[in-house]
Amino acid sequence: MLPAEKENPLGTKPLGKLLFSLAVPAVIANVVNALYNIVDQIFIGNGIGYLGNAATSVSFPLTTICMAIGLMTGLGSAAGFNLELGRKNEELAKKYAGNAASILIISGVVICIIVRIFLKKLLVVFGASEQILPFAQTYAGITSLGIPFLLFSTGTNPLVRADRSPKYSMAAIVSGAVLNTILDPIFIFKFGLGIAGAAWATVISQIVSAVMLALYFPRFKSVKFSLKDFVLNAKVIAKICSLGLNSFIYQSSNLLVQIVLNNSLRHYGEASVYGSDIPIAVAGIVVKINVIYISFIIGLINGAQPICSFNYGAKKYRRVRDTVRLFIKAALVISFTAFAVFEIFPTQIIRLFGDGSDLYFAYASKFMRVYLFCIFVTGVQICISTFFPSIGKAAKGAALSFAKQILFVVPLMLILPRFMGLDGVMFAQPIADFTAFMLAVIFLVNEMKQMPKEDII
Repeated sequence: MLPAEKENPLGTKPLGKLLFSLAVPAVIANVVNALYNIVDQIFIGNGIGYLGNAATSVSFPLTTICMAIGLMTGLGSAAGFNLELGRKNEELAKKYAGNAASILIISGVVICIIVRIFLKKLLVVFGASEQILPFAQTYAGITSLGIPFLLFSTGTNPLVRADRSPKYSMAAIVSGAVLNTILDPIFIFKFGLGIAGAAWATVISQIVSAVMLALYFPRFKSVKFSLKDFVLNAKVIAKICSLGLNSFIYQSSNLLVQIVLNNSLRHYGEASVYGSDIPIAVAGIVVKINVIYISFIIGLINGAQPICSFNYGAKKYRRVRDTVRLFIKAALVISFTAFAVFEIFPTQIIRLFGDGSDLYFAYASKFMRVYLFCIFVTGVQICISTFFPSIGKAAKGAALSFAKQILFVVPLMLILPRFMGLDGVMFAQPIADFTAFMLAVIFLVNEMKQMPKEDII
């Protein structure tokens, strides 16, 4: 029997080809997953108008809640899975995957019930105005039924990639997204269901993706499961949460940012020429467009994560260093491309989401250019903060995510508008992005100095 690191291509295959083979399907899966909400918003904007777009914006925090728990569980368990495979501990690796699946199913059902009980109160907290609330209740009331399936597919996707099946994980997500794109116009326009049609299309598509991913578990390449692997184990759960803490903090703090953003736009928008509904609708579109860019970066680092985890566990430190250099270069290329597109074509992008007044498009173009001005460094910051959990140092990644969202973004969104009015809300994000980038670079440089320069065989 050959050693695990020689059997596993994560420890032997040329890094460029390996990262490409893992990252490209992950990028496609993540981008397509992000398109669920984008496609809904495009069809809703063209079929209902900007109030429909605003309704999806104030409903979006519910998706963020699912992403926070799903990515924490999925990325945490995937990191643990690959670390233990690198250490040749197959039994513990199985428990990481099995416990993750059980956590996702249980938490999905619980969140669904809580959301349906407190839906109206939650939407008001998320920033819904009187005009937006009826649309938001209809949309979120239906999509809440898909929460267990969204959570399961979000969390199991990294595990399938960790088992070296990125194409299958991509196929599961792409299948759901394609179905969503087909069903949206049928339900919204042909059946005349309006915003409810978009919601039902989303739920049906989420069910399809979740079922496909569930069917993969009996086909895992690296391990074979038994029922005991799915029995919850407190130590394993704690380790999963620890390794996935960075993703949880990033996404849950995103929830806080979305709430602060919507409420600040509503408050300061009322005193502006735009009113409150236009800024909320515009911000929702821009944030979701930004999610597509973030999905490219997350897909890239998801592809790199199994390589870093396995080789760090196998003490092949030179391979870890080379992977870091590779994914940072790729992140910079993606980020500068996105920066150019968003700065040059803001109006054209916004027009995809429906028509509006000249005032609406003037504000939308300005908001997009300012809010996304520093994305050319955002990708590197996200990659660095996600890299730390992949090598078992979750606290450092969590500290970076916490600093960006809680110490930088939220205070700036609360302070700057007091001096700049509505404009202060949009300027908070690029300032926070650049500050967080500088902090992440300092963390990474220190980690590279501490990491052994030679492999330990």
